[in-house]
Amino acid sequence: MSIKTRYFFLLSYILPIIDLFILNAAYYGAYFVTGEMGKILTEEIHKDYVVVCNLIWLVSTAIFSLYTIQGEKKLERIYRSTWRSIVLHFIMFSIYLIFLKGVDFSRTFLIVFYGWLSLGFILNRFICTSLQYVLINKYSATLKVAIMGSNYTALRLSNYLTKDSNVEFYGSVGGDESIYFDKGAAISKNVARKFTAAAMAGVKEVYVAIAPKRMAEVQALLDEADKQGVRLKFIPDLGLNPSTKYTINYFGEGFPMITLRDEPLEEISARFKKRLFDFLFSSIVIVFLLSWLIPVIALVIRLDSKGSIFFLQTRAGRDNKLFKVFKFRTMAVTENDSEYTQAKKGDARITRVGSFLRSTSLDELPQFINVLLGDMSVVGPRPHPLLMNDYYQEVINKYMVRHFVKPGITGWAQVNGFRGETKEKEDMENRVKYDIYYLENWTAMFDVRIVFMTIINLVRGEDNAY
Repeated sequence: MSIKTRYFFLLSYILPIIDLFILNAAYYGAYFVTGEMGKILTEEIHKDYVVVCNLIWLVSTAIFSLYTIQGEKKLERIYRSTWRSIVLHFIMFSIYLIFLKGVDFSRTFLIVFYGWLSLGFILNRFICTSLQYVLINKYSATLKVAIMGSNYTALRLSNYLTKDSNVEFYGSVGGDESIYFDKGAAISKNVARKFTAAAMAGVKEVYVAIAPKRMAEVQALLDEADKQGVRLKFIPDLGLNPSTKYTINYFGEGFPMITLRDEPLEEISARFKKRLFDFLFSSIVIVFLLSWLIPVIALVIRLDSKGSIFFLQTRAGRDNKLFKVFKFRTMAVTENDSEYTQAKKGDARITRVGSFLRSTSLDELPQFINVLLGDMSVVGPRPHPLLMNDYYQEVINKYMVRHFVKPGITGWAQVNGFRGETKEKEDMENRVKYDIYYLENWTAMFDVRIVFMTIINLVRGEDNAY
């Protein structure tokens, strides 16, 4: 493990402890200073709410993945996530104290607390940056690496390493001759000389870009690397488009598995966070909104037209699993699963009340019951009627990829204008494109962003809501 690797390893474990110390020091410091200023503070601020303060900090940092950040430019991402966590903590803790608890205390406490907290984090992150400079730059703690191979992947990697300030790039230790050997499957003398020179120059790792079918030829390279005390890391040259994202995992006892699509929600931790958000959000909506709104809307629907209050239709969910979706009835007629006609502007089937419910999207509110039951999510691709699925599955490429995640009440396609009637094939193609972008780029904050955009669109009004 290099000095730099150990540095980031220690940073990942020590940083949360230091941050909690700063948080509590700022909290109690603000409490005593505010009291000395003669401001009113309740005893709960001193004893009870500090626990809530700490819990909210843990939630905020978990949302922005502050302590699990990986990859290049890690420090920069830590700084960005730190300030986002502070802002979210301020919003959540202020709401808790002022609106939920109605605590009688001076607002000076919050000003002093977050002022000291920000100052403490600035000082802490400055020390981290100074450590990085001393350890990595002054003492040359960067890892010296080299590459082997001359294929397209090797050339791309060489160009990347030349620009990467986190490593010291030695250069190439062999082109195509690196995978050709002398008689007896021994490594060529030319490559052996280059290995020796690289090892003497301090190279610790050699990245070998090689096609998977040639992996059987690398034993001589491994032997030479072991002899020189150099680690080999193999990068598969799959011949894919450079923009193609893929991950390599292992299945069973050493079977490498290549996945050509990045799906964050395949991770159990991500699914847990999304399900927790769905459960809490839908519970709040059902308890505080639907509990009184459903009887009101039910009465209005009954007075306007005969028929049931709710409209239930079978839809396909995650992995094409079927479920019944709940909606308020907005038409004078109802269709079963074997017949479907898209609603059009001025559709004669839509009732007067139904027109209002559809234009304000109130007809979708019962789907929070589907979210609570786990059939749907707050955010995700909109579920389509089965007949529509059957049709577009045949005419639009990647249409069924939408079903890799749970359907949602709102989605990335909807907030970008692709909702309602799909008059042209291009309309559905755009919807699918946005849905796939969502499932490949999901984050918890992406869901929050879509929820906010949905609320803004509802207030502003949408042309396609009919």
